[in-house]
Amino acid sequence: MLPIDPTTIDPADIGEKRTTLEMDHEEAVEHVRETFADAGFGFPAEFSPSELLNEKVDADRAPYYVLGACNPAVADRALDASDNRLGGLFPCNVVVWQEEPGLQTVYHVSIMRLARLTGMAPDDDEMADIIDQTGELVEEAYENL
Repeated sequence: MLPIDPTTIDPADIGEKRTTLEMDHEEAVEHVRETFADAGFGFPAEFSPSELLNEKVDADRAPYYVLGACNPAVADRALDASDNRLGGLFPCNVVVWQEEPGLQTVYHVSIMRLARLTGMAPDDDEMADIIDQTGELVEEAYENL
């Protein structure tokens, strides 16, 4: 049994962001990559679960891509603030999936908010500042998508 009721969590509590782009999948992935880079993120990890699953288990999945975004200065602060535990959630994933050809969804949740919500990170002023900083960076990227 879960210690909290997930149905009572407001999407804002986990920093959920979602938007739709009218472009092909590869173009959307590149657009998201460029837009998040302009907001201060790098991408130490990227992969396509759909390609992997289609190859390994013949899943017949539509294009789905994960961009593992990271702002090193914020990540460094988050590791210190969480006694290194927040690294278990790194990187901050931005996901692009194809709803239909020419229509892509871009989705993100805040690992900083999730870490605080689950107790992996403290509920203190330092973590609140880190959450605010990452939230501003993500908000800037989404405004520019």
